[in-house]
Amino acid sequence: MWVAALLAVTLLGSGIVMLSPNRYAGKLAAAISAVPALASVYMYYVFLTQHGGAGNALLSPGEVAFGQQIPWIDLAGYSISYYVGLDGVSMPLLALTTILTTLAIVSAWTPIDERQSQFYGLMLFMETSLIGVFAALDFFLWFVFWEGVLIPMYFLIGVWGGPRRKYAAIKFFVYTNVASLVMFAGLFALVFNTDLTSLALPAMAEAFRSASGLPTIAGFSLATISFVLMFVGFAVKVPVFPLHTWLPDAHVEAPTPVSVMLAGVLLKMGTYALLRFNFTMLAETAELLAIPLAIVGVVSVIYGAMLALAQRDLKRIVAYSSISSMGYVILGLVAFTPHGMGGATFQMVAHGLISGLMFMTVGVIYNTTHTRMVGDMSGLADRMPWTVGIFVAAAFGYMGLPLMAGFAAEFLIFQGAFNAPSLGSAAPLLTSAAMFGIVVVAGYLLWAMQRTLFGGFKLETDYEVGPAAFHDVAPLAVLLLLVIALGVAPDLSYDMIQHAIEPLTGGGA
Repeated sequence: MWVAALLAVTLLGSGIVMLSPNRYAGKLAAAISAVPALASVYMYYVFLTQHGGAGNALLSPGEVAFGQQIPWIDLAGYSISYYVGLDGVSMPLLALTTILTTLAIVSAWTPIDERQSQFYGLMLFMETSLIGVFAALDFFLWFVFWEGVLIPMYFLIGVWGGPRRKYAAIKFFVYTNVASLVMFAGLFALVFNTDLTSLALPAMAEAFRSASGLPTIAGFSLATISFVLMFVGFAVKVPVFPLHTWLPDAHVEAPTPVSVMLAGVLLKMGTYALLRFNFTMLAETAELLAIPLAIVGVVSVIYGAMLALAQRDLKRIVAYSSISSMGYVILGLVAFTPHGMGGATFQMVAHGLISGLMFMTVGVIYNTTHTRMVGDMSGLADRMPWTVGIFVAAAFGYMGLPLMAGFAAEFLIFQGAFNAPSLGSAAPLLTSAAMFGIVVVAGYLLWAMQRTLFGGFKLETDYEVGPAAFHDVAPLAVLLLLVIALGVAPDLSYDMIQHAIEPLTGGGA
């Protein structure tokens, strides 16, 4: 009932906020979104204390936490149900979603000054869909939520975005919708060649993992073809090179609170789906394709970092750095070791917090200066000390500073990938190449900070620069504390992640 309550509160809250007066919408949306945020914190505590040893929701469904299954419909011979539940992979991501949504709504109070009711209503509707994506254990239900995310995101970019908002919104929608079609084709090619009678994800996992006698097409097994189609479909959402071109446009044109949700949670939909479908249901095929997939991950790390290095817009710098960070997740997943896959999952949470913090901080700076260009401003540290201090801390977190969440995630990935059996003799080389990305990250972030935050004060726009309002800085402080908390005590999430990952790796080093 807990997951159903979260879905009901956010969905009903979305409708209530849309009908409320504009002047109250922001505060009302924050109050409503605080309910699932606090509830998810309580669920997280219960999970830690009572379900710490819960297994993988797809491979050991009997151990799922907060589970609920209600028969729904029979469609073309397949039974579909309202089936939800959480394990050590989905619980941290659900908590990330609810907490980040509340903070993003508060951060929107300053920049969103028109059609507030619709904006905040769509933010809550998006939260409903995101909760469903991470909690659903029936494919049909999961796909409804998966596609449901596109609707509010399209309008949030297209209505409240920058000068090229319509182009960015349409590009986002087309890319992700076509990707869903490709993924759907790959998945149901397998469904139609097995004896499945249920679309429950655990049933799918069991059927696909034990499937035999699958047909071949042009010399390739159906499992391989389906894996590639699903990987491409999910990789667009991650995104990885070369399927990333929608992301910078969407980030730059989207209002800052939407960028926070896009980088902090929506990109994790892709990596979460890869873990659930490709690396759980088709694990043998994933291991066979491990080296090419690892190369895709490493190229994304280096290419994204290099693109960020060439940018002059602070928002574009952070946007391209997300491509680089998601490349680490791919490398960790293909390692098929406890620390590799566990570190990749931990990186989803860590990057969600750090990237959300970076975008939010850039948004506060833009609200004050009305520019994001590196060459247009300098010496902001004296005028905005709290904002700049948090920006510097967040940047060091992105660089992998010890005792911050980013360091723990990347260290675990590198440790798990360096001697990964699935990568063979190429493992040390691929891991070392990915580690070089940290050097590039340090280069572009230090360069950007030196020119915008320090030195003599300069501002090309004609605006007064002073300390940001409390409601602008407070969400930054909360996110920074969470980044530090997971860096100092990664077991707050990592223990539960390991319990969910163990069935995939069979334990070991």
